[in-house]
Amino acid sequence: MIGIITYGAGNIFSLTAALERLGIPYGMITKEEDFKLYDRYIIPGVGHAGAAMNKLEHTGLVPKIKSLTKPVLGICVGMQLLTSYSEEGDSNLLNLFPIKTLKFAHSATHKVPHTGWNQVNAEKDNLLFENIPDGSHFYFVHSYFIEYNSDYTLASTTYSNKFSASIMRDNFYGVQFHPEKSGVYGETLLKNFSKI
Repeated sequence: MIGIITYGAGNIFSLTAALERLGIPYGMITKEEDFKLYDRYIIPGVGHAGAAMNKLEHTGLVPKIKSLTKPVLGICVGMQLLTSYSEEGDSNLLNLFPIKTLKFAHSATHKVPHTGWNQVNAEKDNLLFENIPDGSHFYFVHSYFIEYNSDYTLASTTYSNKFSASIMRDNFYGVQFHPEKSGVYGETLLKNFSKI
């Protein structure tokens, strides 16, 4: 059963709708004692990473999140929160991955935010991407990206520069795209996470 960490910075509706379509049981986590009810967790997130981190700190859940040993999936800003630092708001984050979240450079050919479908290329075999063909497209909406680091990158993509579309370290996973808005392969990824 999946526990969704709710802290006021996530698009909960589209995620819960996807989990319901897939028949994956879930519940909401708002306090530390809720964690024991679930065997895996999702950190959703939309908007501003610095503001999201501030909201997360106000819940008092940060030490607990850092100590988790069960699978955790960060989605979009939820993935960015797993990194050490974001240029958005000049913010220190959870530092579960020693990599940074950086701002895209605006150009005539690459508008910011990056919005739309991008091809995602696998860099490592992992259960999170099981039954998802390499080069599948996923839906992105973001102005900041996670710097590419081969040690932690499960899958990469390119928009003005190459960056990590998905990361993993120990029991922590992240995806920059929105699986709940990415059609059949996004739903496959959520199903895979529910079995990791």
